[in-house]
Amino acid sequence: MEEGKSFKISKHRVLEAYKRVKANRGAAGIDEISLTEFEKDLKDNLYKIWNRMSAGSYFPPAVKAVEIPKKSGGKRILGVPTVADRIAQMTVKLYFEEMVEPHFHQDSYGYRPGKSALDAVAITRKRCWNYDWVLEFDIKGLFDNIDHELLMKAVRKHTSSKWIILYIERWLKAPFQMAGGTVVQRTAGTPQGGVVSPVLANLFLHYAFDKWMDRNAPENPFARYADDGVVHCRTLKEAEELLVRLGQRFEECKLELHPDKTRIVYCKDDRRNGKHPETKFDFLGYTFRSRLSKNNQGKYFVGFNPAASKSACQNLRDRIREIRFKNKIVTIEELAALMNPVIRGWLNYFSKFRASDARRELIFVNFALTRWIRRRHKKAGKSLKKAYRILGLTAKTNPNLFYHWSLGLQPTIG
Repeated sequence: MEEGKSFKISKHRVLEAYKRVKANRGAAGIDEISLTEFEKDLKDNLYKIWNRMSAGSYFPPAVKAVEIPKKSGGKRILGVPTVADRIAQMTVKLYFEEMVEPHFHQDSYGYRPGKSALDAVAITRKRCWNYDWVLEFDIKGLFDNIDHELLMKAVRKHTSSKWIILYIERWLKAPFQMAGGTVVQRTAGTPQGGVVSPVLANLFLHYAFDKWMDRNAPENPFARYADDGVVHCRTLKEAEELLVRLGQRFEECKLELHPDKTRIVYCKDDRRNGKHPETKFDFLGYTFRSRLSKNNQGKYFVGFNPAASKSACQNLRDRIREIRFKNKIVTIEELAALMNPVIRGWLNYFSKFRASDARRELIFVNFALTRWIRRRHKKAGKSLKKAYRILGLTAKTNPNLFYHWSLGLQPTIG
């Protein structure tokens, strides 16, 4: 420990924290200092963070509150810390995550190194074949309602480091600054958007749900991704009883199951002839339901499988439309540069299961390109047919211009 410093914090860890924050990018906080601006005096700015944290005199500024529309209506508040505060949070996360990660449950998949949403989808798909019933649950406003006292009890269980405990407590209490400048004090929750928030939320639910399930329902496997989860049950009665017990458990932890997003689902397929009003559910962008499938011998059967959900497909279309209507786009090459990351991301995620369904959705992209050409290309005029022909000629001369074209999803010349 350096002379005059209260806490031993590695300068190398602060530098590593900066590199990770830079890789994640993100907007400016209440001080309106962007990452680019912060980097103009990088060495001095990083030294200030390290110096204040090591001395115990670092106090996080208010968190910029940004309202994000929810798909289901209403708004969610996203917290945007300053660049400097994100680096400070990342520094703590680098130390604290190492302490708690080995203790986390194997079926907790959200915001964890070496785990992904696709891992959760894969294990859920497999278990739906073996269990007839699923209890789908969602925790209402998890990041807004985590109890600070219970959370800090869990933090202290895994570390005795005074500086980690000190700064986590300060971040939990850091107020929101609303769009109009109003400062709102916080007595619960950990801001969604904060760097350290995901690991804190996982720690809270590790004790509120994961460990509780191991003790009280060890015969019911589950997959949890942050506040979304599914539990597999053998009978309807078992699912109904577990739903009641789970609701009581979350009440004990000062949380609440979302009434509209928590339900019991029957995994209906060729082997299951029972009846139930709910026979499908959405999890991590995929809809699980009965689908016509083909086995390795080429025979068709009805299985219970995931594919890209309607809302995920609509999100893709909305994003493509948004790009298409950008006024600054002049050339089709500029359009491709903006669309390709979206198309590539879509295929990388949704082609893991029912790839043909995911690829088929990209036909819409070609249609959107046709509409863009009709607006921009004088030769096309108002004719969709002419615009499609121009697009087909473009694909023929430059087949790798758009990512999905390189995979054989090109428009054909009629």
